[in-house]
Amino acid sequence: MISTSWLQKRRPYWARIDELLARSGGSGVRALTHTELQELALLYRQTASDLATIREDASSRNLAHYLNQLLGRAHNLIYMGRRSRPIGVIKFYRETFPQIFHETLPYTITATAIFFATAAAGLIVALVDPGFQRYILGPAMMDTIEKQQMWTHSIVSVKPLESSHIMTNNLAVSLTTFALGVTGGVGTVLMLAFNGLLLGVISGACWRAGMLGQLTSFVAPHGVIELPAIFIAGGAGLLLAKGLLFPGTLPRRASLALEGGRAVRLVLGIIPMLIVAGTIEGFVSPSDLAVKWKYTLAAGLFGLLLLYVMRKGPKASREVPGGDVMKDAPASL
Repeated sequence: MISTSWLQKRRPYWARIDELLARSGGSGVRALTHTELQELALLYRQTASDLATIREDASSRNLAHYLNQLLGRAHNLIYMGRRSRPIGVIKFYRETFPQIFHETLPYTITATAIFFATAAAGLIVALVDPGFQRYILGPAMMDTIEKQQMWTHSIVSVKPLESSHIMTNNLAVSLTTFALGVTGGVGTVLMLAFNGLLLGVISGACWRAGMLGQLTSFVAPHGVIELPAIFIAGGAGLLLAKGLLFPGTLPRRASLALEGGRAVRLVLGIIPMLIVAGTIEGFVSPSDLAVKWKYTLAAGLFGLLLLYVMRKGPKASREVPGGDVMKDAPASL
């Protein structure tokens, strides 16, 4: 049990961190003097130690949540001005991104559910009402499908150019899905729903034309990476909306900055995924490679992706989101 006297002794230090963070405003570390920055760094390490102590008391969950958010804000301020180094990029993809992915997994799962729910609805409606297919896909694409031809044949003749276009388009879709989180998540949900509906309708049209096998063999090699990347971007958008709509004990601006920082890290993490997916979609998916090898490639890539994102980063039980807390912090100030 945390004693009242201990809490009374520690609260002024926590309040001081809050004061320094408020003073920094939108100017970041430039708004603080060198002495204040040193003070903030010391307070940060000590409060991290306080948080570890408080987490030992099950009755202090609300206080632990408050300190975790306070440390998250302080971390963003302290470390955002550090000069980036190549090893930092490696560490980000090796440790930080998997850790953030685990912390925010419910948001990615929600985005995935929205996509597949609308895909299922689109598939059902397309099978029941052929007119709906033509309305969504347009006459040109429907005529191609009805002739049992894939609309992807044009990619093969201009592979490098088309691959670049695909990467750009995938990045645009993912970034838009994420950025629309500022609409309270409405835009993010609509983007996920539209893309899910589109995939469902295309699947229904190909099913009716006897081309479902051709569609799946085309989508599988790149889709096993591209679709998870879009789901993660959708989760980032929902996380941004959470920071905006449900700030909890934080000021709304601070909540948005905290959750927005985690959301941005998620989006940065999917960029290599989209580059790989665009390359495969431009060079492999529309090629004459045997179907069995396309599925083999898809299974291998999906397995590697699972191994990567499901591996846990550094243990975060005594860490705040987005950074490592020094474990050798002094016991008191």
